[in-house]
Amino acid sequence: MNYSGVRTVEVAVIGAGQAGLAAAFHLRRVGYEPDRDFVVFDHSPRPGGAWQFRWPTLTYDKVHGMHALPGMELTGADPRRPSSEVIGAYFGSYERTFGLRVHRPVSVPAVRAGGDGRLLVETSEGGYAARAVINATGTWDRPFWPRFPGQEVFGGRQLHSAQYEGPEGFRGARVVVVGGGTSAVQQLLEIAPVAASTVWVTRRPPVFREGSFGEAEGRAAVALVERRVQEGLPPRSVVSVTGLRMTEAVRRGRESGVLERLPLFERVTPTGVVWPDGRTAEADVILYATGFRAALDHLAPLKLREPGGGIRMAGTRALRDPRVHLVGYGPSASTIGANRAGRAAVREIQRLLASEALAATG
Repeated sequence: MNYSGVRTVEVAVIGAGQAGLAAAFHLRRVGYEPDRDFVVFDHSPRPGGAWQFRWPTLTYDKVHGMHALPGMELTGADPRRPSSEVIGAYFGSYERTFGLRVHRPVSVPAVRAGGDGRLLVETSEGGYAARAVINATGTWDRPFWPRFPGQEVFGGRQLHSAQYEGPEGFRGARVVVVGGGTSAVQQLLEIAPVAASTVWVTRRPPVFREGSFGEAEGRAAVALVERRVQEGLPPRSVVSVTGLRMTEAVRRGRESGVLERLPLFERVTPTGVVWPDGRTAEADVILYATGFRAALDHLAPLKLREPGGGIRMAGTRALRDPRVHLVGYGPSASTIGANRAGRAAVREIQRLLASEALAATG
């Protein structure tokens, strides 16, 4: 194929959050050079992955489960500083320390088959032909908005947790928070002291996890998520199977009634929400803390999805195309899982490229 005007690399890494940086680190560690053998694209304006967009009142001491990137610990962070600043600075320092030369802001609208064994990665700075792709695009760009009858007539404000900027915007308001994940709980606990009233609704009763969460429990949780991926179903978050961590703030929220959960309402009205039994709640704001979906639309030309809607995986490798590896997806969508997935993807790609080189010389 004619690659006139298209740069060639061995590996393209799409996304520079935890998973993408871990993969880039391991590529460099095994001898691949940035901008010669591999390239890292990130559409965000600065280092930090999705963390750079977190609300300013989410300070570093409220973050749980942040695992260090390979080869460099995060030390000496001020626990009262916004997590977006702490982790953004850490990621930026990491990129500089290891010379990863992340290209940003660069968007990747599509990845296509090149017809000669390479993948064509279309980017806002031009085309790249890669022998393998490590996709680390996460979920931040695809907030999930549930649909309820009547949403279009609601007279108040509706927003997703991705748009949350802190509790001040809810002062004096009657607020309905939808969602049973960590963000829902954290944001509800911040809003409740300044709001006129709050109502918490979830699809399923929340499960609060007491006590420690060790390696065995972690493996069991990841296995549940991995099973769906192996079956070609869309992954659920690891948090959905681990439950909500019982912190002192959560305990106080339960005791005060702030975290008293109601089932999902049936419909939205101009002034609030209505349940199937006729109960109502007046609302000025509905906050949908309903999670995110994997941002994978740019891979659609490769036809990787199964009938069930997900991408069937073997480890990090897409079964429909062994040149494509997904890190930070499904079972590796945690900070420690992303690190391990980055290393595993690089090992598999090394084997793939070595076998192709051997076949070419044979």
